[in-house]
Amino acid sequence: MTSPHPIPDLSRLCVHTATTKPWDIETAMERYAKAGIAGITVWRDKLEGRDPETVGRQLADSGMEVVSLCRGGFFPALTAQKRQEAIDDNRRAIEEAASIGAPLIVLVCGAATGQSLEDSRSQIVDGIAAVLPEAESAGIKLAIEPLHPMYADDRSAINTMAQAHAACDRLDHPLVGIALDVYHVWWDDTLPDQIAKAGELDRLFAFHICDWMTPTSHLLTDRGLMGEGCIDVSGIRAMVKATGFTGFNEVEIFSTRWWESDQDEFLEKIKDAYLQHS
Repeated sequence: MTSPHPIPDLSRLCVHTATTKPWDIETAMERYAKAGIAGITVWRDKLEGRDPETVGRQLADSGMEVVSLCRGGFFPALTAQKRQEAIDDNRRAIEEAASIGAPLIVLVCGAATGQSLEDSRSQIVDGIAAVLPEAESAGIKLAIEPLHPMYADDRSAINTMAQAHAACDRLDHPLVGIALDVYHVWWDDTLPDQIAKAGELDRLFAFHICDWMTPTSHLLTDRGLMGEGCIDVSGIRAMVKATGFTGFNEVEIFSTRWWESDQDEFLEKIKDAYLQHS
């Protein structure tokens, strides 16, 4: 007999530690696991002052799957020294990912005010190429995340799925793919074709969800729960699912409003919103 009250399916739900910013990594993994969250994406700031291998063992004991490490990138710079520093930092990120058991690093690729976006994009490709040997040795995937054009000045010169595809084409490597965040690409009228292409080329590595508040009070820290804003999260999820994507749906919400709330209650609201907009 089929139960009239099916068990909520949270098996593909992942939460980023940046979403519950007030919690340290130990609290986050304890509360996520207790709430039935299946996956966790660890932000590097949560590893500061900690031994990544110890954190890796704690995460393994939690029973959750480590989905990714966030974030690498920020390759462009006006000087060769700064570009090398970024490459070195990304090599450290690969070591950290391997230590905590993360199979993937999300790349917020960067941009440099004072040079063209074309130059920054070339430096992004060069930077990723420079760290690919270490990624290969560790078996770590690198996911290029297109950021909304409002961040093109200093945060990312890759602002569309098409530009991410172009970088992937130039690198032509199975460990390099795309992280799709609905917050950054929901407005793109070519999105259905770009998602389909990512599926066909097996380069859709990660899928992040949240919502765009209308009106928005801050372009970085006023994201909403799924269903609070104007993004067709369910529609985009359907496109992603149609590619055969079987990865996690990663909730990544930067929100001063939600960070100031009770984080346990927030986590329950995340679960409810996820189930309603699946």
